[in-house]
Amino acid sequence: MRDLKREVFKVLYLNRKNELTADQDVFLGSLTGSAVYPREIMTQALEYKAAALVFVHNHPSGDPSASAEDRKLTRDLVWASQLLMIQVLDHVIIGHNTYYSFADDGLIQAFIRDFQQTFQGVVSP
Repeated sequence: MRDLKREVFKVLYLNRKNELTADQDVFLGSLTGSAVYPREIMTQALEYKAAALVFVHNHPSGDPSASAEDRKLTRDLVWASQLLMIQVLDHVIIGHNTYYSFADDGLIQAFIRDFQQTFQGVVSP
């Protein structure tokens, strides 16, 4: 994905054993971005009966640093998956010979904690 000229957002759908059951390029963007809709991703996750998800996209610039939009999107995806009791394992951004992992940086767990604090008592686990 690092050599692609356009941004591609891919979702890996995993079963309860974290085995890949499907992968899908869900959005194709321009040189600088793509429109990703959590609702569409969650609809597909339910159709694939996914127990867990991994998100992957590339930055054609080669710099895998997470933008503010990447962080907001990942938070929204984690929160949506929490409502559906689907685990998000990671969101990886591919750059030129390098990558950024939201899980390695502790952000997936931070987004889950934020969700739990925000909706404590409102949404049952």
